[in-house]
Amino acid sequence: MKLTKILTASAVALSFAMPATAEVKIALDSPPDLEKSGTYVWAHTFGKHLNANGIEAAEYERNSLGEEAERLDQVSQGLLEVSMSDAKSAGTLDSTIFGSMMPYFFDDMDQLDTALDEGGMLAKINEGTTPKGVRVLDLVMTGTPTGIFTTEVPIRKFEDMQGVRMRALDEVQINTFEQWGSKGTIVSWSEVPNALQTGVAGGYVNPAFVPLTYGHTAFIKYFTNAEMSPSVRVAIASEDWYQSLTDEERATVQDAVDAAHKANRELVSDDAEVLKQLEEAGIEVIELTSEERGKFRAASQPLYESTKMPEGGLEAWNTAVGR
Repeated sequence: MKLTKILTASAVALSFAMPATAEVKIALDSPPDLEKSGTYVWAHTFGKHLNANGIEAAEYERNSLGEEAERLDQVSQGLLEVSMSDAKSAGTLDSTIFGSMMPYFFDDMDQLDTALDEGGMLAKINEGTTPKGVRVLDLVMTGTPTGIFTTEVPIRKFEDMQGVRMRALDEVQINTFEQWGSKGTIVSWSEVPNALQTGVAGGYVNPAFVPLTYGHTAFIKYFTNAEMSPSVRVAIASEDWYQSLTDEERATVQDAVDAAHKANRELVSDDAEVLKQLEEAGIEVIELTSEERGKFRAASQPLYESTKMPEGGLEAWNTAVGR
């Protein structure tokens, strides 16, 4: 079996200068950590299956092919075959995908998967993205469901969020924090350590593995296992590339997607080990009572109506989960 390569930026420059080959480029979005990174487990399993079944694939390290917007553009133009990407970016092509990230909308990851598959929501998302050159192969979990990390204020009950200034990824998260009685400030990921250490932000929401992988354990003190929402990113592929495949090659790609999906879900299905690692790093793990989780859920309800999706999008998600 040919081992998947991880290529550096210098190799990337050379690859674009050379004539096109049949190699499938897979752009990573995280460090190559098979123990903690859900998106890397997906990408590595996908590429490994392709290589084992006659389709040459290579991994390209995080951001070596460009930032999120650049990679999305390359995929849409057929210059990049596969990218592990931000669901928010894919949402600029079809915002139906935003429904997958609504806080406390899904009971668990299985319910989301049922909505995507049996409920037809993945196909519905692709109805909007494929005409724009991008096929969403799968919704990928970065880790276990999202929880609340804080530097100074432990979140043991809903009321503890009052007044805490949280790092926000975007306006959607700012709206979420406002519904919870806290405040949000948009901070780029590269600036998060400084923001947390200087008090610009007092915490963030992320899967449990994040401070372990990105070196934030020195200033994060608390993790509330709030199970807010699936930690969704997307595996996207060039529609031009996909349509150029033979029926046999498409079957191989789908088998690779299925194997990657299974490996990803197996990694994120059990949080016991990562919670143990947080505690060993000096971070207190807090479990919410069902009553307090219910308060977060109730406060999040207005966000469903305000989530920007095409007309009928919320109704489609409700139908897909049997509501």
